[in-house]
Amino acid sequence: MTPDLPDPPDGPPSRSASSRQPGVSLWRQIATALEIEIADGTSPPGAQLPTEAQLATRFAVNRHTVRRALEDLQRQGLVRVEQGRGSFVTEDVLDYAVSARTRFSETIRRHNREPSGRVLSLREIVGDASTCFALGLRSGARVVRLERLGMADGRAITLGTHCFPAARFPGLLTRLERAATISEALADAGVSDYRRQITRVTARMPQPHEAELLQMTRSRPILITESINVDQNGAVVEFGIARYPTPRVQIVFET
Repeated sequence: MTPDLPDPPDGPPSRSASSRQPGVSLWRQIATALEIEIADGTSPPGAQLPTEAQLATRFAVNRHTVRRALEDLQRQGLVRVEQGRGSFVTEDVLDYAVSARTRFSETIRRHNREPSGRVLSLREIVGDASTCFALGLRSGARVVRLERLGMADGRAITLGTHCFPAARFPGLLTRLERAATISEALADAGVSDYRRQITRVTARMPQPHEAELLQMTRSRPILITESINVDQNGAVVEFGIARYPTPRVQIVFET
């Protein structure tokens, strides 16, 4: 068996690196070069950086020097290192506001981003015990359930399950199919406005399908909110469960 060879000594930076600067360590020059590429969008938020070996080849240095550069970028908050997966450009964290009137599209537009969504499933089913309890229905009542992926500028930021009392809203299934937003569908069903009554926040590691849909690694947790929305008379109109990727979203409560 051929023994592992030691890393080669550092040589002059390659053409893709910054020009060698007297008095500035090589790892610092490499960190600066990568920082410039992050700032100008060459390495966009969420992008995986080349491996240590690839960077060592690019800059004609050993991996220890590359590792020092990456550690410096990590300390600055520009890069996150995931054990066994590599280094990634840190993503912009979006403040998702929870208030009395929490509306997905309005929240995203407040951040000068374009909201969009993709319906994953929409059907009428027999509600489970926890859903019926949250909606104030008898056990086994029918509910309209919408599974939807919410995005900002085309990037997934929430995976939501929205449940509504089917008996109260006949035809809601069709309205949700046609409407651009949940608020629009509820308005068409006679609920002109609704407000958040309860929000419960927990966290856990994502399931495989959740990580895939939210475009995140399974080594990072997701935030989960369980919420109840009521109409102007206090009657429950929606029970929702939303999952948010912690690398991109943090929950902010507005009073």
